[in-house]
Amino acid sequence: MAGQEGASWAVRVDRPGGRWRVELLADDAGDELPVLERALGEPGAGAWPPPFVVVVDSRLYFVVLRHGPGGMVRALISDATMQEWVLGAEVVERYGIGVDEDGAFDDDETGWPGGDLDVFADDGLPADELRPIVTADDLWADEMVARVAARLGFADELAAAVGR
Repeated sequence: MAGQEGASWAVRVDRPGGRWRVELLADDAGDELPVLERALGEPGAGAWPPPFVVVVDSRLYFVVLRHGPGGMVRALISDATMQEWVLGAEVVERYGIGVDEDGAFDDDETGWPGGDLDVFADDGLPADELRPIVTADDLWADEMVARVAARLGFADELAAAVGR
């Protein structure tokens, strides 16, 4: 997936019958948050853990949306400072993700993840293992998502869906 400068895409990921399935929602990351939320389906309408939507926007950041207990939407953004991008700003605002604009970047300008870092915990990737991936300053957003996919076991399905 690397090497696609400016590449954006959105996928829906689920595990019907215990097998990963990745469906391309858009070749270009959508800035329509309600459309992405609808792609999750109805809360509680399937097996646990529920499906999730992943959006990579211009390789600069990614967003994950997933239903949690009680039907609430859990959200993660790999860099909460990306608020000049429509989707980034909407996710931060809608889900109340805190942004420390003064201290958001460290000395080497690594971005700051925000939201639910335990969004993949039910799949076997807890926050303490996800954090090093989303804070790696040598990875583009699509490369971070590829590492998550490899760790969870759907890397081949993701690569086939996004054509990279």
